[in-house]
Amino acid sequence: MARIKLKLGESEIEIESRDFYVDNQTLGEIIENISSHIHANQTKIIYENSNEVSAKPNESIQSNRYGLEYLDDAEAFEPEFNEPKPITSHEIKAKLRILETSKFFDSPRTVTETVQQLREYGWSASPLDVSKALAKMASNREILKNSKENRAHYFVENALVSN
Repeated sequence: MARIKLKLGESEIEIESRDFYVDNQTLGEIIENISSHIHANQTKIIYENSNEVSAKPNESIQSNRYGLEYLDDAEAFEPEFNEPKPITSHEIKAKLRILETSKFFDSPRTVTETVQQLREYGWSASPLDVSKALAKMASNREILKNSKENRAHYFVENALVSN
């Protein structure tokens, strides 16, 4: 699974390739298509090697040779090919918030599952540090905690909407 994260102006887009394959040949085309769909900020891809502001369709083959290293604030992580980046205990809560916004905690999750998901996102953290962060968030009522069979499960309660 590859993850493409683009920060273009105020907009930030993250795409996971669970349903499709991303390689170096199609990467430029995918980024170009994504940026063309962001009309609000009028974003354009700028390559360092060209004087033009955005690549034209007939130049997309040329632009496919250049990867994310030519875009500001772009990150790529493929867990099967790269080692996760170690994060400190101070960064864990922010990373857990990212998991929360991606609906990871909609179902009860253990510390082990959370550590594995962090690795999928490209971050390596100690299970003890993750456990401490989750326990602290639960004690502050930021997330909920449930214990079953001597295992703690953490989750977010969805608000019920009724008509």
